[in-house]
Amino acid sequence: MPRLLALWMLLLAFALLPGSARALESASVVSKRATVTLVTDTDALSPGAPFRAALRFRLTEGWHTYWKNPGDAGVAPELSFALPNGVTAGPIDWPTPRRVAEGPVMTYAYTHAVLLPVTIGGATTGLALKAHANWLVCKDICVPEEGDFTLDLPAGTAAPNAQAALFAEHDRQVPRPPLWHATIAADGSLFVRDSDLKPGMVEDAWFIPDAAERIQDNAAQPLSVRSDGFVLSLKLAAGFKPEQGLSGVLSVRDRAGQQTDMLLTAEEGAPPAPDTPLPNMLLFAFLGGLILNLMPCVFPILAMKAVGLAAGLAHGKARAHALAYTSGVLVTFAGLAAALLAARALGSVAGWGFQFQSPAFVAGMAWLLFGVGLNLSGVFQIGGGATGMGSQLAMKGGSAGSFFTGLLAVLVATPCTAPFMGVAIAAGLAAPPPVTILVFLMMGMGLAAPYIALAFVPGLGRLLPRPGKWMETLKQGLAFPMYGGAVWLLWVVSQEAGSAGVLITAAGCVLLGFAGWVLGVSQNSRRHRRFGQAVAVAALLCAGGLLVGLGVAPPAAVEAAAADAETFTADRLFALRQEGRPVFVNMTAAWCVTCLVNERVAIRTDAVRQAFAAGHVAYLKGDWTRQDPEITAFLRRNGRDGVPLYLFYKAGGAEPVMLPQILTESTVLAALGR
Repeated sequence: MPRLLALWMLLLAFALLPGSARALESASVVSKRATVTLVTDTDALSPGAPFRAALRFRLTEGWHTYWKNPGDAGVAPELSFALPNGVTAGPIDWPTPRRVAEGPVMTYAYTHAVLLPVTIGGATTGLALKAHANWLVCKDICVPEEGDFTLDLPAGTAAPNAQAALFAEHDRQVPRPPLWHATIAADGSLFVRDSDLKPGMVEDAWFIPDAAERIQDNAAQPLSVRSDGFVLSLKLAAGFKPEQGLSGVLSVRDRAGQQTDMLLTAEEGAPPAPDTPLPNMLLFAFLGGLILNLMPCVFPILAMKAVGLAAGLAHGKARAHALAYTSGVLVTFAGLAAALLAARALGSVAGWGFQFQSPAFVAGMAWLLFGVGLNLSGVFQIGGGATGMGSQLAMKGGSAGSFFTGLLAVLVATPCTAPFMGVAIAAGLAAPPPVTILVFLMMGMGLAAPYIALAFVPGLGRLLPRPGKWMETLKQGLAFPMYGGAVWLLWVVSQEAGSAGVLITAAGCVLLGFAGWVLGVSQNSRRHRRFGQAVAVAALLCAGGLLVGLGVAPPAAVEAAAADAETFTADRLFALRQEGRPVFVNMTAAWCVTCLVNERVAIRTDAVRQAFAAGHVAYLKGDWTRQDPEITAFLRRNGRDGVPLYLFYKAGGAEPVMLPQILTESTVLAALGR
């Protein structure tokens, strides 16, 4: 009993002390979702000295509340005080929020715990601090909450209290004053530049506007690092004008993983000029297109065109064939450039080979290659237009066939990436639209250059074999690479659309085969030709109708990453680098032939796997088979607009080593230091 009495008296005396613990933190407003209190950074008031009071949120796992600009959804917390005359409360000093995706919308929010302080000034005596607050907490649902808070602050000598550490932590999370100059262009280019801003200082960046309806919050923000700064490609909100200026929080993460948050105000400016000189861009584009002829995607088309040129030389039509083929190549490259620019204008994150991320396009390409194969096998004839082979066929519409061959060559080339192409495409897409189209046309000139040379340089043309019966045999043999390409694309459909996509694509092949057979058996009969053509068209329309039901399968239907690889995310890469581990990053896609060959011959070998294990190298694999804005943004940060991309981060936060787009086992081992 005496001990209990002594303890009770001690507690009573402590409670009566000035600046007691009751003045440090208010009673809690508690729900299943959050615990909220009012805290101050001092336990006594010096006359006239300002102090800070703050709402302290401790959020249940998975729940969040919002920043002053909540983004596409949500409501910012509100805090008001009942203060005597002469005492004022300033605005909330907001710490940097996190970007939180909630379904199709992007919000700016706080998770786990956050402090929202205001500065109060003008108090000359002790103060009974009374506050009312409203806030919204969200997870799968959103719940509005509110509370009343009271704190008694006696007059005395102000001194930091037990809660001061919370305010110190908050101060470390508040954005810094502006460090760099920025401009915002009408196309959404946020150009951040400074003489001290070096490329190695920017590994990732994102911008959060401080007011609503400035940008499309859920749109990707592709990053392009330049020698004089960097550019974030924002999607501006409808009705926003750059002359209004743009302000908010810019977050930048460097190669060492250090993140810096700063306030940023961007003035209106013109889109930044390309960082790569135009002559270099065009040279790289031409070389990339030239080397593209050696890629496995293009080989069957190359052989078809070579045979067509041999026939053309024999009948004086070589130049016409070459010009028609070049026209088909250039028109298709220009179309791809226009489609890319249109997709980006609509907020998409499209890059080289973007059309292969659509299962409907892949299925259509599979049918096209299958149809060309049927034609080469002799199932039906289309006047030689598809192949441009044989003397008589070259005389009949051979130029149209060459044009079609050029178109087909570009379409089947897009799953491949040649050296020099990555730099040219990335630089071209960062330039104004006319330059983008010019870069793509130069790639087309590189692709068509060998055939132009063969047709217009007599000495080279004589190297081709003379036409003969062997051409018909070769023509039929070339059907099998087309069938092989169709089978490969069927596998790509399985990666994008699952088993349902395979069924639809295979059914389309049956309908296409039926159409080709009906067309073939009726072509030599004037009586039945129109009927056969009508039946073939009906079968083709039925096949086209199947594409309506071809959609992207849920992620669970996609083949998982290899057992020795982790799925790439920017957060996982950041965490591994913070641990100091070496990391090998492989950006690939199921439709990328170059990627698949590289993996088979240079990455998934016993020697490389043993080197990964010996060096404790983390292997991150990013799958760009389907639309993935995070991977697209990562590609652009590293000067690429398509796959493959291979980076090796050495231990200790050093600059990454970028490996060539065409890999060998020895190249990978050399990068690993083995």
